[in-house]
Amino acid sequence: MTEVISFSVTAILILNIFLAAALIFLERRDPTSTWAWLLVLFFIPFFGFFIYLLLGRKLRKKHLFRWEGRKKIGIEKLIDYQIEAIEDGSLDFRLDDTAHYKDMIYLHLRNNHAVLTQDNDVQVFNDGKEKFASLLNDIENAKDHIHFQYYIIRLDNLGKTIVEKLIQKAKSGVKVRVLFDDIGSRGLHKRHLKELVDAGGEVEAFFPAKFSPINPRLNYRNHRKIVVIDGRIGYVGGFNVGDEYLGLDKNFGYWRDTHLRIEGSALHPLQTRFILDWSQACVDHPIEYHDRYFPAIPRKGSVGMQIVSSGPDAEWEHIKDGYLKMIYLAKKYIYIQTPYFIPDVSFLDALRIACLSGVDVRIMIPNKPDHMFVYWATYSNIGKLLKAGAKVYIYENGFIHTKQIVVDDELSTVGTANMDVRSFQLNFEINAFIYDREKSHELAELFEQDMQLSTELTYEMYLNRSRTIQFKESISRLLSPIL
Repeated sequence: MTEVISFSVTAILILNIFLAAALIFLERRDPTSTWAWLLVLFFIPFFGFFIYLLLGRKLRKKHLFRWEGRKKIGIEKLIDYQIEAIEDGSLDFRLDDTAHYKDMIYLHLRNNHAVLTQDNDVQVFNDGKEKFASLLNDIENAKDHIHFQYYIIRLDNLGKTIVEKLIQKAKSGVKVRVLFDDIGSRGLHKRHLKELVDAGGEVEAFFPAKFSPINPRLNYRNHRKIVVIDGRIGYVGGFNVGDEYLGLDKNFGYWRDTHLRIEGSALHPLQTRFILDWSQACVDHPIEYHDRYFPAIPRKGSVGMQIVSSGPDAEWEHIKDGYLKMIYLAKKYIYIQTPYFIPDVSFLDALRIACLSGVDVRIMIPNKPDHMFVYWATYSNIGKLLKAGAKVYIYENGFIHTKQIVVDDELSTVGTANMDVRSFQLNFEINAFIYDREKSHELAELFEQDMQLSTELTYEMYLNRSRTIQFKESISRLLSPIL
């Protein structure tokens, strides 16, 4: 018996050594992430190996998202034209607000192939009841197709209401497609939406477990929330589908989030993103290119916008790069709202330098955790910026889930990407980057209204935190690269 135990221990140690070598020499991760996984492997032997298999393996990126119809839309030619036009100074900017940020627009064009559109009408929602009332009304008025994608879809009262409406539309001849994340919507299976499929709709899960109840790709989540109706109306932002997003969960209370309703040419890149995600998830029912999905859109407004997506399939961290560029460009203020604040060193350094340069940096985070380790890692990072002069606000009116940055009343972004390593490197995310004074000012005003419902956390208060909190921070900080 002793020999068996000794052999098992030796085997585990050898396995850990080989896996550690693979981490260091083969996967070429960043040093911070590598050290975090080495700690897991050697402090939790045997179990650490299985944790790594579930959460640590890199994603195979080759040909993950493909759709031949993309060539027919004309976006790629438009992107090439816009890049050349910015380089030679001939691009027509309809508003000075947009032209002022041409270097950032150029970044997204080259980095993410994110086309600039300048004819959008944008409505901002910061309340779930208003957002879903608008969405249900637009679904009711759909004539051709509804493309519906959420990270979380719960079949509670709100979820059932939406699904019933989708079934009605499918029966009336509208093409309905529903895409959900297999991990985010755990408990939801395609069979639960059989009535929608029987009515003519289509349903797919992103990265489902194929052979077992354990999903080997569970660490790579499609965190995007996209709705496109008739190729003319789109939604993107932070709300998922569930009663808690209406403020009906007693544990969280009021749910503060931000979502956008968009009309304009930004619908073309938004539609393309949905189709790419759908094509990855669905082999049996791919979406063939058709003009119905990319109709000519009359000018609805004047908001300049780029739809930027990112994920572990990309070489660079597109949305994080956009966040950093916004911080670099700030002259007066930076307003940040996020439920999770666990960025990397480059992000923290950029904000610290902004603080020390006289920029008014304000960060708003929740007063309660929905993920314990994430919350205390957030608290730890906040302390570093308080020392540099940032102002930090703890939202007290429920749970704040919005992912939003506003800079100087001119530049803003709203979407699905949190300010953390998971959103930067592991999740599939999507954000709208907005170049418009009116909309950015509206978002800044909402931030300032939320300040009235928050408690300011001062540096003195942070220094006086209990030893228990300090211990929680220390543990969470060590794990933060893999949270």
